[in-house]
Amino acid sequence: MTKTELLQYWFDEVWTKGNLGVIDEMLRPGTEADGLFPAFGLSTVDYHDLALAIRNLVNDIKISFSHTMDQGEWLAVRTVIDAKRADNDGPIHLTGQIFVRFDGTQMVEIYSHFNFLSFFEQLGQIPPDALPICLTGQRLQWA
Repeated sequence: MTKTELLQYWFDEVWTKGNLGVIDEMLRPGTEADGLFPAFGLSTVDYHDLALAIRNLVNDIKISFSHTMDQGEWLAVRTVIDAKRADNDGPIHLTGQIFVRFDGTQMVEIYSHFNFLSFFEQLGQIPPDALPICLTGQRLQWA
């Protein structure tokens, strides 16, 4: 498989199908993914928890790549993610980027950024247009 095919397999199995065993298969022990949480990287165990948490919020997850760049051991992709809200089947659409270094079929370095602000807006967990509101200097107030 090419690196693009390996990464698509990762997304299809882990995120679309919920096959968490692929996390252990494809992440080399000791590998941490940076980017999702600025304060710390995600370990293999953390990925299991993250996949379960996300899959509890959305269903029918489909992930495709709009752009790919393959260079040596590295693969960079722009992801397009479509899903449905678990609570009401409302549509979810977001994008992200991921940079992965492979050693054979295993991922050994991962750097990713996804538009979680938009994701949580679409889930109704934060107000619509939160980014433009924050750019005015206003604060989001929690009741």
